[in-house]
Parts: sequence; structure tokens; C-alpha cells
Amino acid sequence: MKKLDIYILRKFIGTFIYSISLISIIIIVFDIAEKLDDFLTRHAPFKGIVIDYYCNFVPFLVNQFSPLFIFISVVFFTSRMAARSEIVAILSSGVSFRRFMYPYMLGSFLIASLSLYLNHVVIPNANKTRLRFENRYIHGQYHNNNINIHRQISPGVFIYVEVYHTESNTGEKFSLEEMNGQKLKYKLMSDNIMWDSTKKEWRVYNYFIRTIADDGSEKLSAGPEKDTVINLKPSDFAEQVNDVEAMNYKELNKYIDQQRMVGSSNILFFEVEKYKRTAFPFAAFVLTFIGVALSSRKVRGGGTGLHLGIGLLVAFSFILFMQVSTTFAEGGIISPIIAVWIPNILYGLLAFFYGAGCT
Repeated sequence: MKKLDIYILRKFIGTFIYSISLISIIIIVFDIAEKLDDFLTRHAPFKGIVIDYYCNFVPFLVNQFSPLFIFISVVFFTSRMAARSEIVAILSSGVSFRRFMYPYMLGSFLIASLSLYLNHVVIPNANKTRLRFENRYIHGQYHNNNINIHRQISPGVFIYVEVYHTESNTGEKFSLEEMNGQKLKYKLMSDNIMWDSTKKEWRVYNYFIRTIADDGSEKLSAGPEKDTVINLKPSDFAEQVNDVEAMNYKELNKYIDQQRMVGSSNILFFEVEKYKRTAFPFAAFVLTFIGVALSSRKVRGGGTGLHLGIGLLVAFSFILFMQVSTTFAEGGIISPIIAVWIPNILYGLLAFFYGAGCT
């Protein structure tokens, strides 16, 4: 690397770290002010607030805002270089615009690589602790408000619960059906079902069982209560949509397969989350290229302020486009993988054509 590369890379990384640190501190201060009543009301320990919550909240925060502040950082220090005629001097010395972009792309590569690592390894593990803390000291115990719950718990095995109470791990109007193709093989119905935490199995009350043999003969049985093994856990009724934030790539793929089997309505949301973890870091390259192409020209009126204003408009339009496209994906209008990559592709084309005018 030449002195010019080191100079630009140091400016890039230094400005990014300074700006993302500043906004993180501001957000944390406002977050503390907002959640202080919850911390005091639920007697959250100071160590838990600092270590379990905010130390695990910072990686999520940094990664969430990294594309925006990559862009702002690039626009800020590049426009200052342009205002001081440094870029004119660099290009006049025989350095091509493409060669001038090398340290910017290297900086983007370093930040995007870190973002990928955070998305797939660090943040899911950090979110396990953070979400557990939130559920205990901020949101309180989860209450299941779903009624008429239908699930496929394994191939050909279906359950129905009219109401499930997560506080007592009990359900009302429970039924289980085991199918052999299109034919009913086994059916269990009960007025109530309760999880026995000691035996790690379910107990059904006022049950009725119907078993159908291959020859068509039926066997009926009934009773006041009975212990039974069902491929179902109380946690299956307490899972929330944001639980996927605490899953790494392998766990998320397995979870999506399970939810597809049970017929979950949130499959598209889970797939968007999976693809976004890879697509989002690549926005660093696109926004960096646009930022350099936008701010490397010296402007007589406005200077850095004008560049920052236009830059913020472009950055927020990118984020808005990302949100709109993922909303369309979650609504089933477009494919999740297309939805999360299309902003990168379209703004990448914009960067290419705009950058071509600078060469």
C-alpha cells in the first residue's frame, strides 16, 4: 500500500468509527431514559443492565447503522478532501479514478466482512442474552393470545388447541390426529392438556381415544386422565417472531424447515431475515462507491454541507427502498431473496453509471 492508500483508509475507518460510536452513545442514552422505569420497577440488576443488555445491544446497534454511517463517513471526509483540492491534485498526478477507489473498496471490504461475521456469529449469540433480559425485565412474561391453534408436529401428525395458557402451560379443547395418507389412523381428544415439568410429558384430562386398524376395525377408549408422550414442548407455544434474531445461520435454516412443516404463517419473514444477513453487509460497497462519486467533485456553493445533504437523501432512500422491498416479500408479492438483494443491485447500477462519469 502506498502513502495515499494509507491516508484515505485511515480517514475512512477513523471517521466511520467516530461517527458510529457517537450515534451509538446517543441512542444508548435515549434508550436508558426510555427503559429506566422498567429497570426500576422489575428490579433489574446493574450488572445485568450493563453486561447482559447493553454490551449485547451494541453489536446489534453498530451493525444496524453501519451502511448508513459508511456512506456518511465517505461523503464527509471525501467532500473535505475535494474542498481542499486534494482530489484534484491526486487525479492530476496521474492516478486514475479507478485506482483512487482502491482504499475505499478495501475499507468497505473490512467493514462488510466484520458485518457478515457479526450477522452470522456474534449478534445471534449476543441476542440470546439480550432477548432473555428483555423478556424478564422489560417486556415481562410472554402471554400467548392465539386461539384455535393448528400445528403439524411431525409428518402426518396434527394437533389442535383452542386456547393455550403460557403462564400455567395448560391448554383447552385439545385434539391430536395421526394420518396414514388420507386415512385417519389415530385420534385423541381431551377437554384439557397440561405439561408435567417433572416427567417432561403431557397429561390429558377427560380424554377419548379412537384407534383405527388397517382392516378398518376401531378401538375406543376413554378416561378421566392419562399421561402421554407428544412431540411438542411448551416452548413451541411461547416462540415469538423476534426469536429468530437469536439463531445463527444453521439454527435458522433448521427452524425454517420446522416452521414450514407446521404451516407457520411467518415463513416469509424468517426467510427475509436469513437472506438479509448476507445482503445487508454488501450495501457497504454500493454506498461507498456512490458516496465517493458524489462527493469527489469540488462544488463552489455548498461544499461539504451540500454533499452531506444529498448523501443523506440517497442513504435514507436506500434504507426506505430496502424496507419497502422486504415488506413486499413478507406479503408474498416477491421472493424474499430477490427482495433483499434488489436494492443492492439497483443502487449498484446507479453507482456504476454515476461512477463512469467520474472516470
